[in-house]
Amino acid sequence: MGMPSDSLTPIEEQKPKALEGIRVLDFSRVLAGPFATMVLADLGAEVIKIESPGRGDETREWGPPWHGEGQERLSAYYLSVNRNKRSLTLNLKHPEGQAIARRLAERSHVLIENMKVGGMASFGLDYESLRSVNPALVYCSISGFGQDGPYAERPGYDYVVQAMSGLMSITGEPQGEPHKVGVAVSDVFTGLFAANAIQAALRHAERSGQGQYVDVNLLESQLAALVNVASNVLVSGSDAPRWGNGHPNIVPYQVFYAADKPLVVAVGNDRQFAALCDLLDCPHLTTDPHFNTNPARVAHRAELIPLLNERFKLKDAESWVEGLLALGIPTGPINTVQQALHDPHVTARGLVETVTMPDESTLRLVGPPVRLSATPARIESAPPQVGEHTEHVLREVLGMTQSDISRLREQGVV
Repeated sequence: MGMPSDSLTPIEEQKPKALEGIRVLDFSRVLAGPFATMVLADLGAEVIKIESPGRGDETREWGPPWHGEGQERLSAYYLSVNRNKRSLTLNLKHPEGQAIARRLAERSHVLIENMKVGGMASFGLDYESLRSVNPALVYCSISGFGQDGPYAERPGYDYVVQAMSGLMSITGEPQGEPHKVGVAVSDVFTGLFAANAIQAALRHAERSGQGQYVDVNLLESQLAALVNVASNVLVSGSDAPRWGNGHPNIVPYQVFYAADKPLVVAVGNDRQFAALCDLLDCPHLTTDPHFNTNPARVAHRAELIPLLNERFKLKDAESWVEGLLALGIPTGPINTVQQALHDPHVTARGLVETVTMPDESTLRLVGPPVRLSATPARIESAPPQVGEHTEHVLREVLGMTQSDISRLREQGVV
């Protein structure tokens, strides 16, 4: 296994894990499910990733870029969401593979899957079948559209859900075409909702001894993540327009263009607006009834923004950022991803960690973004090769012998 991150201190390594003792059986693949189980693993749960023999999670081949070479290479995509897990290969089409999965579920606290609706039932691994052998099991299904309803049978892809949820309709320039967000946010939101719901269900199971079925899907997760935009539509009865880099409810809150490059300015109240006008040497705007309150600025943004942009063009972005921050006005440069990952603040916080792979090569990963003082989330092991822990899991969890495992390999079960 990979070694603990170099950034961990001995004190942190000795602290307990929040989800220590929780075993998660992970039948999910690609992004939403693996993201959810990575969150649980970072918090200390034991996650056993169930993969098809040979190929494994298809994201292993979603490159370039790659880490490593030949058959041992792993895609950056796969590496992003599979740390702190153990990989067990299991042929679910084989009756004995199904029997092993049931035995593992009997000894686990959580099962998570993102197969097509009804997929797990075809293997005899649906919730109703498994709760008879493990009443306390928390069983989470992730799908595109939920387990019932008119769209339940549809394949669920992040891109499609960004379109159907309305997210694309509010993303992009007002006069341009709708745009998807640059990362699969519908999958990520769904993974976060799933991890949160699983922990709530575990709390209930601890109190009552009864597990439950958790149904999480991309469409509803993305609609919930529209937050104030969805609320605006429900309250007003009017559809949400596309604001580009502007904000539907706050002005000025957008990109401005300095003499050398753009920056973001986020004025959240009238005091900040007055300070901004003083800095831009246009204090008269604060007394103009078109601009002196946020509702007025929202109504007259088309008049205000060009006036402010003219002032921003007079200096470089760094000068404006320095001046704005001195006045307590939220602002920042528009970084590339490379710049953001190497930002001095990000470096000081230690978000990007280094892990050692089984071949002794090193790999840099974005680590857990949450800080728990008593039970730190942490990277303890590198993302596994397909089936890397098959023998270990079968021996440790199910008590199988080496001859048992050899027979299973010969029969194509693992």
